[in-house]
Parts: sequence; structure tokens; C-alpha cells
Amino acid sequence: MHNLLITRNGDITVSDVDDTPVLKDARKILLKEPVEDYFIREDMSVCKLVEAFGKSHGFMAGHVYAAAKILAEMWRDRDATRILAFTGNLVSTGLRGVLAQLIREGFANAIITTCGTIDHDIARGLGYKYYKGDWLTDDSMLRVLEIHRLGNVFIPMENYGLPIEKFAKNLLDEILKDKKEWSPSELLYEAGKRIKDPYSILAAAAAKKIPVFVPGIVDGAFGSQLVFNQPFTGLKLDLLSDERKILDMVFESKKLGGLIIGGGISKHHTIWWAQFKDGLDYAVYITTAVEYDGSLSGAQPREAISWNKIKPSGKQVVVYGDATVFLPIIVAGAKCLLAKE
Repeated sequence: MHNLLITRNGDITVSDVDDTPVLKDARKILLKEPVEDYFIREDMSVCKLVEAFGKSHGFMAGHVYAAAKILAEMWRDRDATRILAFTGNLVSTGLRGVLAQLIREGFANAIITTCGTIDHDIARGLGYKYYKGDWLTDDSMLRVLEIHRLGNVFIPMENYGLPIEKFAKNLLDEILKDKKEWSPSELLYEAGKRIKDPYSILAAAAAKKIPVFVPGIVDGAFGSQLVFNQPFTGLKLDLLSDERKILDMVFESKKLGGLIIGGGISKHHTIWWAQFKDGLDYAVYITTAVEYDGSLSGAQPREAISWNKIKPSGKQVVVYGDATVFLPIIVAGAKCLLAKE
């Protein structure tokens, strides 16, 4: 006694009604594509590897392939307004260059991120070095040695706080001569123009005139300087105008797409505003957060459908894993697919 229902995602559910022919049809649908084995060869390209992921399918391999396909489709869709959202921790790593590349090569129409991104990008964009470290190094010892630890990345204290603070103060001293009221995205555009580093996210965004939105702008070294200097400079920080810019971008879009790396405010801000356009048409999540605790960071795309943040018809996938490994593979796979056209 079974009744089958094929859902919008192609999944098949069963309820109690007898329908043997339908069961047979469902079996054909479910057993359509076999898993295929593959060998790793010395001359194997990333393109061939991503293609092999699609054939081997299990477990995240199939999701990586699907993410590359959706990213490529989003990228080629001229009607799509694309948002690149990510967390600041990634910018302490070499993945910073890949993020800047996505901006320079025209993927992003807007960036939504955290103040950590701004801090790390300024520090490294000014030439201050971060170093290879270890997860298990004693943190009390590192404090004595004046070394910050971000995972397995070591940041000398002199390469982080003070250079960012000096940069922010000099920036304010220059631009506040013209006017006192600035939105965060305007400040970050001016910051990007002053960074001469091909791997810089802010420099890439400024060169392409892509807005960088940081809803939590005061949550870091750059933002703290805005607070500390405000009594002396008369700075008026217009947070709401950035939100209106995002809203205008959403309303004016024909389609919306999001490449969302990590969770927190950058993820939520992207999908929050998307709901006012009935949700994203494309969504690629890369995350290590899980959904069992009900957190926004761990919420899957399917949950966003219930909030009107992703369209039921939207093309979406979540890849579980470290973005420093998976994002370059997904981007490479998408570029390979685009190159075939």
C-alpha cells in the first residue's frame, strides 16, 4: 500500500496506497545513474578531477560537482545579480587571492562580509606578513611572544592592530576634509583605492567599483578606529544608506544568486535581504556548520526556502568542508565548464 510523491527537488516520498506500477517507475528514476570509479593520474587536470567527482558522486564529491555547475550557471546568467558573501577568517589565508580573483574576473556584483575581512585585507595589503603556524602551539607562550594565533596561522602583533589603526586614521584625516558623513561602503571604496596589492579584496572591489557591505563594521580594528576617532573628527557613519543600497540592488535585480562561504552575519545578511525578492535563484553554500543546533550558520538551503530566502525553484547546494580546500576546486570546476562554451 504505497502512494509516491515526487517533490520539487526530485526526491520521492511514500505514503500508504497500493500502486505497484508507480513503484516500478520510481525505482527507474532512483536508479538512473550508477556510481563510477576513477583513477588519479599524474597529468590529471583540476577540470578532469571535478568531472570525476561528478561521476563518483559520494559523498561530498557529488556536491562539489553540483556546486561547480551552479556557480558556472550563475556566472554566465546575465540576468543574475551575484552576491559574494564570506567570513573574515578566510582572509588570513592564501584563499584571499581566490576571493580577489572572483571579484576581478567579474563574478561579484556586491560583497557582504565582516570587519575581520577588512582588518586582514588591510594588514596584508600593506605588506605585513602572516605566517604558517600550528594548531597545538601553546597560546600562553604565544601571548608572551606577542603572536596572535588564528587557527594554524600566526600573526605577529605588530603586523595586525597598529598598522590597521594607522591606516584607518590616515584615511579619515584625508577624506573627512571633503565631507563628514560616509557610509561604510564608501569608506571601504576609499580604502581599496589606497591599497596596491593584486591579492587585495578591497583593491579589487575598488578597481571594479563593486560595493563592499560590512553590516558589523565596528566589530574589528578598522571599525574601532571609527569609534575612537569620531569625537575628534566629527565622522558621521551612515549605516542605513548601505542597507538601502542592498535593498535597491535586490529590488532592481531580475535574478539573485549567492556564493555564501561560512555563516554568521555575512550569510544571514545576504539571504535576509533576498527574501524581499522572493529569495535567491541560485545558492551555493560552503560551510563546516551543521544544522542540528538550529543555528543560522548551520541552516541548509532547504530551510531558507521556508523563510522565503531561497526560491523553491532555486538551484542550490551545500558543500560541507573547509572552504580553503573546496572553494578553489569549485571555482576551478566552474571556470572549466564556462571555458567549454
